[in-house]
Amino acid sequence: MFKKLFTSSPSAAAAPVRSTMEGLTSKAAHSLRKFGLTGQRAAVYLVLDRSGSMRPYYSDGTVQYLAERILGLARNLDDDGSVPVTFFSTDVDCEFTVSVDDYAGRIEDAHNRLGHMGRTYYATAIRAVLEQHRQSGATVPALIVFQTDGNPDDRSEVIALLHQIVGEGDFEGIEAFIAFVAFGKKVDFLRTLDVLGLQDDRVSLFQADEPEHITDEELYDGITHEFVPWLIARQPVRH
Repeated sequence: MFKKLFTSSPSAAAAPVRSTMEGLTSKAAHSLRKFGLTGQRAAVYLVLDRSGSMRPYYSDGTVQYLAERILGLARNLDDDGSVPVTFFSTDVDCEFTVSVDDYAGRIEDAHNRLGHMGRTYYATAIRAVLEQHRQSGATVPALIVFQTDGNPDDRSEVIALLHQIVGEGDFEGIEAFIAFVAFGKKVDFLRTLDVLGLQDDRVSLFQADEPEHITDEELYDGITHEFVPWLIARQPVRH
């Protein structure tokens, strides 16, 4: 399932210079083309971990910049210039949308308003985004970028939910790909997803040991190298 594991460069001495939205959009486009995108569309969603261990990444702007990077990716895949965002910890903490016209500081502001940070439960957040995509009426597949920095407390529920995503339960018929973005090294559970034996590979992993040091190019390639072939395979064959 995880055909290639990307990690951040340990030799980076300082955080990369942060790009403008136009720069991010251009870099994301290059990554998509490199892995074979030929105009296919997708609805992009962002899920962000608000468990207690994530506090430093909100404080230093790393999570805010991740949202900006995903917005740059969405500008190449989606047609509305916006990304629905879901905060999760023990439960779904809040849902809102960032857009090209309103993204600066949005993540930090929303995070600060919520206060208490809980534990790490994946399944409720994944289920909420799948339902959001279903109710949106979108006719294109979903790319769910799911950021976390730790193993979940609901492992068995997550595994059961992944089986549903591939058409073995409640979410049959929903075309969705989950690109996990792991901050830090606590990713052993995510690696176990490689041996689930699912009938359809819809999960990838990008591991950033030091997320403040990953470049835009590393992040985009880490997400798109498996997602793009999956997306292309869903397109009808033209005769």
